[in-house]
Amino acid sequence: MKTFLKYDKPLLTTILQCRYPEVALHRIEKAIELGTDAFGLQTESLLPEYRNEKTIRSLFEAMGECPIYATRYRPDKSSDALDEELSGEILKLADYGATLCDVMGDLYCKHPDELTTDPAAVKKQLALIDKLHEKGAEVLMSSHLYRYAPAERVLEIGLEQQKRGADVVKIVTKANNDAQLLECFRAITLLKENLSVPFLFLAGGSRNALIRRIGPNLGCCMYLCVYEHDEYSTKAQPLLSKVKAIRDNMEW
Repeated sequence: MKTFLKYDKPLLTTILQCRYPEVALHRIEKAIELGTDAFGLQTESLLPEYRNEKTIRSLFEAMGECPIYATRYRPDKSSDALDEELSGEILKLADYGATLCDVMGDLYCKHPDELTTDPAAVKKQLALIDKLHEKGAEVLMSSHLYRYAPAERVLEIGLEQQKRGADVVKIVTKANNDAQLLECFRAITLLKENLSVPFLFLAGGSRNALIRRIGPNLGCCMYLCVYEHDEYSTKAQPLLSKVKAIRDNMEW
């Protein structure tokens, strides 16, 4: 059974941010050869003409027995009205075979910390999560703050995501100096001590590398990595070949 909820070691999850399916298929093949455990397909990165059932199902099929994490994030400039459309696309990803579907924490009502407090929006999120669970999908709720945040704020967000029914909590902050880096490690500790679901904590900023490479050794459920970098990939995500060596040589 494909799942992100049970694992012996944190999962090596190869993220695909590709404009063309041919590029994605090439990277899927190569990542499987290198020993990836899972895939993450960011469907919003595909050109619009490829965001269809035939293409996405073909990519999912190429991933074989690996569990699949799928996103449909909103464009940078969009209205809350578009979120209704996005939620429908997220449900389709579950139908196509996604194992883990990403629900943005501010879906239906944008918020600076990507975790809405609007009661009507939260009610819609709960309904969407219920529908995804009914389809057999697991749900990750994501909050990308894109700024430094103290550990207590990170925990507050994680607990609220868990309360809303997330099977996996995902929070992304930023670390640009040693003090902020240490606070990120403290945030991981608080999440590990207080959450009852798996979590993924990541950081951007100039001091993100250690978080992304040893965070799983401290409690994060997976690594987000890439087979190769190009202009569309997230530069902070380490190469699968390098992070696999780190993971496989850790004492668990």
